Amino acid sequence: MIEVNKKIAENHGLTEDEYEKIIKIIGKKPNFTELGIFSAMWNEHCSYKSSKKWLKTLPTKNERVIQGPGENAGVIDIDDDDVAIFKIESHNHPSFIEPYQGAATGVGGILRDIFTMGARPVASLNSLRFGSADHPKTKYLLNGVVSGIAGYGNCIGVPTVGGEIEFDSCYNGNILVNAMNIGITKKNKVFYSIASGVGNPVIYVGSKTGRDGIHGASMASQEFDENTEAKKPTVQVGDPFSEKLLLEACLELMKTNAIVSIQDMGAAGLTSSSVEMASKGKVGIEINLDKVPCREKGMSPYEIMLSESQERMLIVLKEGREKDCEKIFNKWGLDFSVIGKLTNTNKLILISNNKVVCDLAISALSDQAPEYDRKWEKPITEKKIDFKTKIKNFQITELIEKIISHPNQTNKSWVWDQYDHMVMCDTINQPGGNASIIRVHDTNKAIAATVDCTPRYCKSSPFLGGMQAVCETYRNLCSVGATPIAITNCLNFGNPEKPEIMGQFVDVIKGISEACKKLNYPVISGNVSLYNETNGIGINPTPVIGGVGLIKNISQTSNHKFKEAGNLVYIIGDTIGHLGQSILCYDILNIKKGEPPPLELEKEIKNGKFIIEAIKQKLIQSSHDVSSGGIILSILEMCIPSKIGINLNIDKSGFQLIEYLFGEDQSRYAIEVKPENEAVLLKNMKNKGVSFKKIGKTINEKYIHINNKYKLNLNNLIELHNKWFKNYNK
Repeated sequence: MIEVNKKIAENHGLTEDEYEKIIKIIGKKPNFTELGIFSAMWNEHCSYKSSKKWLKTLPTKNERVIQGPGENAGVIDIDDDDVAIFKIESHNHPSFIEPYQGAATGVGGILRDIFTMGARPVASLNSLRFGSADHPKTKYLLNGVVSGIAGYGNCIGVPTVGGEIEFDSCYNGNILVNAMNIGITKKNKVFYSIASGVGNPVIYVGSKTGRDGIHGASMASQEFDENTEAKKPTVQVGDPFSEKLLLEACLELMKTNAIVSIQDMGAAGLTSSSVEMASKGKVGIEINLDKVPCREKGMSPYEIMLSESQERMLIVLKEGREKDCEKIFNKWGLDFSVIGKLTNTNKLILISNNKVVCDLAISALSDQAPEYDRKWEKPITEKKIDFKTKIKNFQITELIEKIISHPNQTNKSWVWDQYDHMVMCDTINQPGGNASIIRVHDTNKAIAATVDCTPRYCKSSPFLGGMQAVCETYRNLCSVGATPIAITNCLNFGNPEKPEIMGQFVDVIKGISEACKKLNYPVISGNVSLYNETNGIGINPTPVIGGVGLIKNISQTSNHKFKEAGNLVYIIGDTIGHLGQSILCYDILNIKKGEPPPLELEKEIKNGKFIIEAIKQKLIQSSHDVSSGGIILSILEMCIPSKIGINLNIDKSGFQLIEYLFGEDQSRYAIEVKPENEAVLLKNMKNKGVSFKKIGKTINEKYIHINNKYKLNLNNLIELHNKWFKNYNK
């Protein structure tokens, strides 16, 4: 057994103060296994020690929330005794080290979070951030991550229905891979992880335990440096076929009324699952490590407890139901072992070779974990810029062509074509629109889901950026006719020990909180990923928001493609022409200064509700939220998939026309309206006090006309839009 000292503790990611605190709490120096368990439970990934204080301030309830943060995933009521269960998680560090397995096991982990609560997963989404397209590692990382997501999701048979992908130099040293999943079940069929019943057996099921992933959670709580490649052994290896068997076996067992509680073995493996279950139930747990199925000989207690081998579950059964459970898992060809029992000691007791190798109070590992109130500095919001003096000698047609062909705005079908988005046959629309729509099987209703974030806004003003990320998902849901219900978030930041980074985190949380409260759109689950830095260079703050809404009637939806020529096009919401942090300035003109657009949450609610109601009344042929790229990009994204042209008539010229077309003012939608519906729509807009402006008409020609002055060939724009990914991956 290795002798524990401060240096060993430091190598496990524990500070000197934390090591001393451990000794004080348990009244002795921990042995090597106990130290490993503390390092797993006290790292950022498991304890949220730097973020907990601020996460507690987020709104987490509304009339549809059944389970908020604190469980494997959040649960919302979607009527008819149905519930949707969803969460988003990060797998950033593993995906940078080993992109295929890092991304694949990220998908596998989030799937287990969902079906461990009794829901069958019905839809996956992802949010991906890579470094500059010309960075030497980007193509390798991009191909590995996309292949990993496809390889796992397609094999297990869960559709990947949507997401986002962006390139920016701030992610050169730390890519982001955030995976979201949604499941559906009945309200009375939700399972929780709270262990109870002294004497009840503790069961290990799934795949065998190996040496892969040891220290995975600790690695995810540290910065990278030039020795990053050496951390490859901490990346887990996934097997989607085993996960499919585990999914079906668990759902079958859940029909037997034998389960007391259930928890997947994710970050920190058997350590976190056993400690979290016992902690929530305020009981003790005793485990005989000799009973843990291992695929490698001679595994030590330390290795068994810290392994992050995939496709494993920990279950507390009702006493006497072991044989019933074993039959099910034997049928599915999975390991089953009674490895322990619940006790009244409130301790984690581990036995190996008839010896106690760990004797720790559960509270020491959970309740007494550090909670830091880290120093933070109020971020300085960027000042306004006079863009008129900076945007000169550019033709509008040239700017449009550059935007539509930029890596961040180009056609992403190269990515989603690798994903099976139609498996299970309930996906209503293909990826690439505002939000994905998934029918609740054998019903006439659906859920809608989206993920979004604008990191350039968050860097410039974390408060407004956090607020806007929430509002963007709200808009995405409204634009397909869904009533937004709740969000999950994945908060990706740099080193929280730096006051300026912690200041970003605090302000983002404040922005998210304000938007969620006002929109009645609470946070019900999520994840924090910190230390996304390499050699001291951190990412832009990237609080990815996953939103879910309800569509009560599947026939009352809208998509973003123009339907036909001869229809009118309106913009809902006010257009001032805010260019600060716009795609035009940030990506095309390389002007990265300036403040992001302001938000008025009352207008967000009013405009969103109006769009939902207009879709229900079938007054709208198609709709698209106006966000990155402004009005012109939204219009192009409606023209290109439909191959329908437009004649735009806007009462602006010169620089004011650039502001109007490319400005990213918030709370806006572009809608297509049949002429015969215009009178009713106008009346409704006036009655609701909604701002609106008619900007054009769809046409039979394959051209974009602007003020009878500028003319762009739609076929040429389609070619520009489609070619970047094809050329990049040659």
